[in-house]
Amino acid sequence: MKIYIEDELDPAKIAACGQTFRAVRTEPGLWRFVTGKNVLYLRETGPREFDVSCDEETWTRVWTPYFDLGRNYADMRERIRRDNVYTETVCEAGRGIRILRQDPWETLVTFIISQRRSIPAIRTCVEKLCARFGEEIRTERETLHLFPAAETLLEAAPEELAACGLGYRLPYVRDAAERAASGAADLEAYGALSDEELLCELMQVKGVGVKVAGCVALFGYGRMACAPVDVWIARAIDEYFGGQDPFESQGELAGLLQQYMFYYAQQRKKA
Repeated sequence: MKIYIEDELDPAKIAACGQTFRAVRTEPGLWRFVTGKNVLYLRETGPREFDVSCDEETWTRVWTPYFDLGRNYADMRERIRRDNVYTETVCEAGRGIRILRQDPWETLVTFIISQRRSIPAIRTCVEKLCARFGEEIRTERETLHLFPAAETLLEAAPEELAACGLGYRLPYVRDAAERAASGAADLEAYGALSDEELLCELMQVKGVGVKVAGCVALFGYGRMACAPVDVWIARAIDEYFGGQDPFESQGELAGLLQQYMFYYAQQRKKA
């Protein structure tokens, strides 16, 4: 099906900006995204024009909210307060990034896994977890595995989880699974909480600190005022903002600026 998006959407930048670990390029120009039990193949065929591998109903129900197409990101990008040349640069470099609305459970586990790891290492670990414990699904192009449910991970033997490369994060993942499976962490109900309440609840999970909680709030719940600070963002704050928090003045645009900054830092690292 062919669709037209009257806004900014760059699948390559979205896949590279650190918010999701299962979005991949399967062949030149073709990108695969997975959420829940849904798999999408997307190819840009012209300005604001894309071929997608789903029908109109699925696009509207699943992928329109996933890509946050209810917001105008071109307008949001222009409204970011730009106090220096660096901010101007990252906003232009990040043009096309959107904040995905991902499954909170998957987001929680993947960002627990992300601690002290490079993006390629995170992707490898997540894929091993899916391959070993996730439901198999066949598309017209390939066979892959969905992200495993909390109950499935809770039933897994510790040595099986360890074989996926969780390392010291293994007890953190098991605690998250136990809380989610038992209802002690009602991830769906958390959507009704304020940002502060949400962060506090997420940090009840072992191994979840301010940074991971912020990532889950931003990428799993769409809390755009949350701007997680990892080592890359901390370096940029020190280098370009004199150590002063650049996000407080951005309000609901803080999370988008954070993604622009992270993407820019990753691209500079590759250069």
